[in-house]
This record gives sequence, C-alpha cells and structure tokens, in this order.
Amino acid sequence: MTSETFGYYVGVIYIEKGIELLILEFEPSPLDNATGWLSVTIAILFTVSVYLASAIGGTTYLPFRLRHLVAYFAFIAGILFWTGFSHFPENSLRRIPIERLPITKSFFPTMDRPWLVDFWNIEVRWVFVGLPLGFLITLLFWFDHNVSAVMAQSRSFPVKRPAGFHWDFFVLGITTFIAGILGLPAPNGLVPQCPWSTESLSIFKQRTVNENVEDQPSKSKPSTKIEITRLVEQRVGFLVVGGLTLATMSRPFLVALGTMPRALFSGVFILVGWTSIEKNGITVRTLALFRDAAFVQGEKLHTIRRVKIALYVGIQWLFFAMTIAISQTIAGIGFPVIIILLIPTRHYLVPLMFSAEELDVLDAPTANADVVWNSIGGKPE
Repeated sequence: MTSETFGYYVGVIYIEKGIELLILEFEPSPLDNATGWLSVTIAILFTVSVYLASAIGGTTYLPFRLRHLVAYFAFIAGILFWTGFSHFPENSLRRIPIERLPITKSFFPTMDRPWLVDFWNIEVRWVFVGLPLGFLITLLFWFDHNVSAVMAQSRSFPVKRPAGFHWDFFVLGITTFIAGILGLPAPNGLVPQCPWSTESLSIFKQRTVNENVEDQPSKSKPSTKIEITRLVEQRVGFLVVGGLTLATMSRPFLVALGTMPRALFSGVFILVGWTSIEKNGITVRTLALFRDAAFVQGEKLHTIRRVKIALYVGIQWLFFAMTIAISQTIAGIGFPVIIILLIPTRHYLVPLMFSAEELDVLDAPTANADVVWNSIGGKPE
C-alpha cells in the first residue's frame, strides 16, 4: 500500500515537472511561441516513440532476442535521434531559437563559485534553521531508499544474495554529506536500488510449455512463456555508471551534452512518470472497479467484493491527494510526513477493515525472498 502510493506520487510529480519545463520554453525573449511549440513537439515525439519501442519487448513481434535488444536500447536511441532531429533541416527547425542544455568549463560548477561551500562562515542561527529541513530530508531518504530497495528485489526477481539495506543507507548518508559541502543536489539512492536496474541484470528465457485445454484435461496445447531464469547480482555495472557520470564533466562529454535540447529532458520526466503510473497497483485496482464482471471471472483480484477494493484504493487515493496538496504549498518539503503516516495506518487501521485473505490479495508483500526478509529483520507476522 505504502510503496504504491509513494510510487504514484513520484510519477505524477515527474510528469508535472516535465510540463513545467515545457512552459518555460515559451519565455523569455528571444524564445517565442515557435520555440515553445517545437519543444512540446520534441518532448511528445520522444515520449511516444520511446514508449512504443520499449513496449516491443513485451510483444510477439521480431525474434525474442532482437525485440528485447530494441526494448533495452530504446531510451538511448530516442535521445540520440531526437537530439539530431532538433539540429536539422537547415532552413526550418534550425531557424527556431531552441534552448539547449547549458554547459560550463570542464570539472567546474555550473554557477560561478568555488567547489566547496564555505559553511564555516555561516552564522549559527542558520544551522538551527536548517535542522528541521535536514530532518525532513533524512525522513524522505529513509523511506525512499527502503521502499525502492524492496521494489528492486520484488517477487518477480530470483534474488539469492542478501540485500544490504543498512549498508546502502549508510553509503547514502556519506554521499548526501559530500553533496552538501559541494553544494550539489542531494542523491536519492535509487541506483542500484531501482527495479529497472534489477531488470537490466535479469537473464530472460523464452520457453514452450504444454498447458491443459479447458474442459478437456486429456488434451494439451503448447504455450510460449518468457521468464527470468537468473539474476546477475553484481554492482560493478553501477560503479561504471557512476564513473561515467563523473566523465560527463570532461570537455568532450560536455560539448555532446550541450547539443541536447532542454525539451528532451521534459520528455524523459514525462516518460519516467508515466511508467510509474501505468502499471501501479492504484491504477490497476481503480480500473478494475469499472470492468465488466462477465469478463473478469477467475481473476484473483475479483474474488474480493468491489466495495472492499474501492475502500482499499480509496485510502490510497486519499493519502496521494494529501501528499500532492501539501507539495503545492510553501510547506511542500513536509510531504514525507504524509507518506510516513500511511505506515501506521496500514499497520494498525487497515487490518481492522479487511480480512487477512483480502489483504493477501490487495497488499501482498512486494518482496518475499528469504534473503530479503533476513536483511530487514525477518518476515512480519
């Protein structure tokens, strides 16, 4: 319940941020409506094309390995193609003043300032002003990291090694401290603790199995299934990704990044946000309430009365709405408090409204591997 609500909130905020960035492309001078609408066009085309290309991996089009290759590299290919698209042809698109990613000198902050923040010159009173803000950030990272880590080791992944939640959170604390004294945005710890990262380490296999024909137990028909056979549980790849992030501060990479239109990042935000919403449990259960009962016979979710499904998803919508509402105010940094309040609600109040059997269907554990349970103190009773 909690992870789904938080994931839905993050998805909506990402889409909102993408739209906000597009609005900025309409102003100020020398930008105009042509710039704004070209930016909207690039963002939408990027989002739709990458979404459709990624979806090929879940279809039966193209051979198995080829369609998975297309799905894996759709994001990179989309960035390269639509960046190139914004640079030609000479007598049309290139005549529109489109904003591109601003760059600076190699290994130098974007703003004209030294690398280290001179925190030793800050007045003592500002330390106490920052303490409650720091507490909220700690609260957010504690929740965000643990939820994301559990989702990255969900039931769909054959995890065998211990998770190391506490070690990762300790490392996150160190990187947050370093980011603070360097004046950089605080890291969120989602990599490698991210379901997409785990999926990239998964080994998929397509196999044919025989399934019994309904109403004819003596007969069977072949059926093709795709399953994860193994998980390459390593962190070397993510260390390389971190190294490449530092490499982007070198001149060749900076020049390449400077060719990218800002609208492309709007498309990235919208696409990532939508993927968090599309298959979220809140979306699935809400749509289930409107499905024709004649076509959902036998589905596990519909073994529960619709009023109970509505009550469960209604609690999620309520906390989601409160979180979004506070995010739009001056007290927006306090949104983690609303999400955290959902934890005692789920632990103490929700079991009073639903039976254990109903909760097994509506809110089954995100991860169920023994090594994951051991890493977080054991399976809850």
